[in-house]
Order: sequence, then C-alpha cells, then structure tokens
Amino acid sequence: MAENLIGAIHHASMIVQDTEQALAFYIGILGLEQDKSRPDLGYPGAWLSVGDAQIHLLELPNPDAVTDRPEHGGRDRHLALSVTSLGLLQASLEQAGIGFSLSKSGRKALFCRDVDGNALEFIETMG
Repeated sequence: MAENLIGAIHHASMIVQDTEQALAFYIGILGLEQDKSRPDLGYPGAWLSVGDAQIHLLELPNPDAVTDRPEHGGRDRHLALSVTSLGLLQASLEQAGIGFSLSKSGRKALFCRDVDGNALEFIETMG
C-alpha cells in the first residue's frame, strides 16, 4: 500500500427521513451552508459545506433504530466536527430544545443527535 495515499475526508453521508426537516437542523440550528451544486441523483437529499469537506444528506427510510442505542453519542458511531465555540453551540441547541451531553473525558466536546437520531460530536478546537 502506498504511503500517504489518503489525504483527507471528502464527505460523510447521513441518512435522513425528510431532507427539509434535516436542513432545518443542519442549516437553521448548526449554521451550515447548502452546496447547491448537487445534481439530480434520483432521490431527495442535499449537500452541506463543512470547510473543505461536505456532509451528504441521503433521504431514505432510516434503517437505524434509535432505540437501544447509547444515549451518549460518544459510544455510538458518530460524525465529529470542529467548532469555534462550544458555548455558542450549546446556546443554539438549548434554544432549539435539542438535548446534548458533554464529553465524559473532560475534553471541550459535546454530543447530540440530529432529528433522525444520527450522533454528532462537536469539539472546540479553535477560538
């Protein structure tokens, strides 16, 4: 295998039941921007810009049951994103009535779930 073959994460895909409802979370609460260059792929979805990478929302019947999953997203498969301020993110989540938990390791990080139960981690790395 060649060394340094993989240079970066290009995108991560999240399965959502309703693209518009998911966009209300990812754009309205988290403040991400939609990349309108997504072509017609034959099913609803959206691309969101995250620095040089993207999150692809794929509208499909959600095969992942939220029941019997760990409440704390750090013990579940999750997408981790860097943020400039956990305090601002916490305020936005609280205002929207979205529950979260702080990292059990003591790091400046918190976990929450989107409207479809996908686990997200936010790590304060800048600012």
